[in-house]
Amino acid sequence: MGLKAKFNLAMLLAFLLGLALAALLSNSILQDNARREVLQDAAIMMEEASAIRGYTAREIAPLLETQLKLRFLPHSVPSWAAQTNFRALQKHFPAYSYHEAALNPTNPADRALDWEADIIGVFRRDPTLSSFVSERMTPDGMVLSLSRPVRITDKDCLTCHSTAAAAPATMVALYGPDNGFGWHLGEVVAAQVVSVPERVPLQRADRTLMLFLGGLAGVFVVMIVVLNVLLHVIIIRPVRRISALAGEISLGNMAAAEFPVRGRDEIASLAESFNRMRRSLANALRMLDE
Repeated sequence: MGLKAKFNLAMLLAFLLGLALAALLSNSILQDNARREVLQDAAIMMEEASAIRGYTAREIAPLLETQLKLRFLPHSVPSWAAQTNFRALQKHFPAYSYHEAALNPTNPADRALDWEADIIGVFRRDPTLSSFVSERMTPDGMVLSLSRPVRITDKDCLTCHSTAAAAPATMVALYGPDNGFGWHLGEVVAAQVVSVPERVPLQRADRTLMLFLGGLAGVFVVMIVVLNVLLHVIIIRPVRRISALAGEISLGNMAAAEFPVRGRDEIASLAESFNRMRRSLANALRMLDE
């Protein structure tokens, strides 16, 4: 195996090792950035839903208070308002979702799915937990969910959710007496759950990784071409010429020209040593002839 082949093989192995390390590190960073981007989107959606809930409780519910004696209007319920507003947004972004999932909801549409019930269980087991991030696989890919507990901290909430007898008659007439009762002060009864797909940011991260690795490969190709040219011009070609001159001298051709010395690098030093050896050998042969 020639010197150039050994050099290229060593460079290729070094490049592949470096590329693998760069891919692992870059992929970890890009995946983490993609996940933070998804989490930020989820946090914005959560704050938007909370703002709608607060606005409904402060501004809408008092306006509808007198009408609630005649018929129950879900428009006065903060959770209903937040979810209804988000469903309008969901028409344009169907992969995103917001759900106020409850174990025992007044409205059956709010009943928690199995994975949402697990999240509520996490909040119930840890009263200090203010938010929870989880991931799950769906047919459309990985989905990140940001959840917050819905805890009964206002005793006025128990007016509608302690017993069916204490609840407004119009609410019971609309939803029935079997659901949404038996809640207790301080209990986690539901969770606000925002779900955001990770597919788009992850695909973007994968494309960025491929472009980055492709750029590294391109730089390596240019570098190896330049180094091979320099290796051939500065080392391989002079060494071959010195080897050819040494071959002629070994066959007795003492008339062979000296190797021209250029520069002050290692090849120039080798050429000077070769020329000095050639002259010494020629002088020794002349002395023998005499």
